Amino acid sequence: MKKIEAIIKPFRTEAVKDALAEVGIEGMTLSEVKGFGRQKGHSDIYRGTEYTVNFLPKVKFEIVVADDRAQRAVEAILRAAKTGKIGDGKVFVSEVEQAVRIRTDERDAEAVS
Repeated sequence: MKKIEAIIKPFRTEAVKDALAEVGIEGMTLSEVKGFGRQKGHSDIYRGTEYTVNFLPKVKFEIVVADDRAQRAVEAILRAAKTGKIGDGKVFVSEVEQAVRIRTDERDAEAVS
């Protein structure tokens, strides 16, 4: 099993969710997060005072899928999240040793399907 974490621009959330659904991914966790990379934040003015916003709003998708579905999920995320501008985000893929569905005690592939 693989865990896919995708950190994207917030306005691409629905497009990514829909793209994942098109490739058969039904379960996912979504979090509103803040961060920055090469973007380095930006300056803003509030009530006449300039301040720097170092952490920009992002959305983080977390998905656990069977190994054979991981690449399709990553490709769907890339297609849907890409704007071609700085700050589009990142996708991380890692191994999952075990998954357990609490309600039924199903394990591994059965727990994530």
